[in-house]
Amino acid sequence: MDSITTTLSVPFLPTNQSEVCAGADATLENTLFGVFYVLVFFLALNGNALALWIFSHQRGAASPANVFMLHLAVADLCYVFILPLRAAYHLTGGHWPFGEAACRAAGFLFYVNMYASLYFLACVAGDRYLAVVHAVRSLKARRARSAHIASLLLWAMVAVSMAPLLLSRQTAEVDGVTVCRQLYREKASRRALVSLGVAFTPPFLFTLACYLLIVRSLRRGSRLDPALKTKALRTIGLVMLIYVLCFLPYHVSRATFILGYARPDVGCGARRALSLANRLTSALTCLNAALDPLVYLFGAEKFRGTVRRMFCREEAAGISAATSGELKGTHESSLSAKSEF
Repeated sequence: MDSITTTLSVPFLPTNQSEVCAGADATLENTLFGVFYVLVFFLALNGNALALWIFSHQRGAASPANVFMLHLAVADLCYVFILPLRAAYHLTGGHWPFGEAACRAAGFLFYVNMYASLYFLACVAGDRYLAVVHAVRSLKARRARSAHIASLLLWAMVAVSMAPLLLSRQTAEVDGVTVCRQLYREKASRRALVSLGVAFTPPFLFTLACYLLIVRSLRRGSRLDPALKTKALRTIGLVMLIYVLCFLPYHVSRATFILGYARPDVGCGARRALSLANRLTSALTCLNAALDPLVYLFGAEKFRGTVRRMFCREEAAGISAATSGELKGTHESSLSAKSEF
């Protein structure tokens, strides 16, 4: 992943033709992107903040899956706080008013969240595989301490790989407007294909393999408790959904963009479509921060139990308040009736 930072940093294409073909961002596009980022911000902030609070206050020994989900929530929250900046950029018509440092941080956290999420989700899938297929033999290996060590190593690998984004200039002036390069248009270098393959393909194939092996094991009549079987299938299925919905379209679009954008026989309309598809799928990657809490809900029993108790208490409090109000209203009506006589 050491080449990711240089190939996925987002300088502009050098040709004037490419700049002309890109055109100005449409008002409708900017509005839709801005509203989308605002909605994702509120969903992801509430879901991951709740998850982080629950995971950090759980009693007893944490399972490896819960450890990976805890780190996944941290990764999502690190990214959630730059979503308002992305929203403001689009809602102001493609102008970046926050300066160079904020633009660098936005690009850095975008890639750190995406690739940390990819690998943490793969870790969750791997833990589900061990728990289902090798339930007894994996007991010693599946320790919370080992999961924390693996998570810290993943954090270090991703952060170091993306660190050059913090050192290279990420803003530019285009037609008198300051733009943040990652949000304006990404680089169409063929060298980025190597980084896309290294960063995305291994965790995706690993997660897919875990899913297929778990399904095969369950079809062969695993002795695992039915409730645990359902939990494993839900977790892996949801993880695969996040891969397919949030990450796969972006990486396919990036590969298509890289291969097609700089070709001399590609017209301006096609380049515009490629650029728009790249921006759209880039925005879709943010959905993972809003969908990850569903992984916690289906994959972590203690998390689900805590959420259920919270809602039950709120529902009970609401019923109690309503009952109290009805009794109070009945008593007042009775007093009023007596006063009329």
